[in-house]
Amino acid sequence: MGSDRISRELRDLSEATNGEFQKLHIDYYYDERDNPDRIYYRSDHWNYAKHNIPVIFYFDGVHVDYHRTTDTVDKIDFEKMTLVTRLVFETGWRLANLDHRVGKSK
Repeated sequence: MGSDRISRELRDLSEATNGEFQKLHIDYYYDERDNPDRIYYRSDHWNYAKHNIPVIFYFDGVHVDYHRTTDTVDKIDFEKMTLVTRLVFETGWRLANLDHRVGKSK
């Protein structure tokens, strides 16, 4: 979520990395500007984004136990979490090795 709101280059880099390595289906439903949940504005990454710092927020969606005491560890899909973690690492690695900072979209 948010990968192209400040920097289209960041979204492109993330998509290319995913296409080369993990090949996950990335659903941008919660990233839609008119999404009623407005999660883009409600999580930790927002404190960077509001200052025009490019962000990617990896989010798997809401469910019946979201932010409740019933949201217990047995509900975690560890296989999927491993794939997403690898994508985060690979994307971060590519960002760290760019010869420039990711550009901000105009």
